[in-house]
Amino acid sequence: MAELSDSVVHMIEQLARLPGIGRKSAERLAYHLLRVPDAEAYALADSIRHVRENVRYCDICFNLAESEMCNLCRDPSRDQNTVCIVQQPRDLMALEQSGTYRGLYHVLLGRIAPLENIGPDQLTIDGLVERVANGNFTEVIMATNPTVEGDGTALYISNVLSQYDVPLTRLARGITTGSILEHTNKEILADAISGRQPLTVRKTEQ
Repeated sequence: MAELSDSVVHMIEQLARLPGIGRKSAERLAYHLLRVPDAEAYALADSIRHVRENVRYCDICFNLAESEMCNLCRDPSRDQNTVCIVQQPRDLMALEQSGTYRGLYHVLLGRIAPLENIGPDQLTIDGLVERVANGNFTEVIMATNPTVEGDGTALYISNVLSQYDVPLTRLARGITTGSILEHTNKEILADAISGRQPLTVRKTEQ
């Protein structure tokens, strides 16, 4: 890439660091940004800066927000008696697009992954336990991804919450094992929410 200027090479390298973007895709994006009008390129740069400066995690559910509370937690029309546990904000967005669920959420910001040295203390489980302990929930829905790590995370949380008198349910397994919620179409997600099932908790001895 010696024929390219240092600035272009740097931009390609930065774009290639984005998830799902390889070197060729990064080059195409860089050439596209060089061709578009200045206003369009600067608008993209400004939006990135705005997100970095203004977006944070909701103090209650850990969804993306621009203030202490996200729009969903501030919405009085949401069902305050149910909370749905998801791994990432993008999973929350996928469930919202299904148009079926109208309760609250709790975002874990990850999953328990021993091989990556990610333990329960690195997730927002403590915040979830506090919400359940102090809230009036009549149902807690496990909507972690149907993967080995997602199921392990759900099992761990279920054991932690078993001390509270609140029913635990999980999404119906119309969702293919090993799939990711954000990549599942909204019709399947709607069926999974509507057909959710009781979650059997097998308490482990301390």
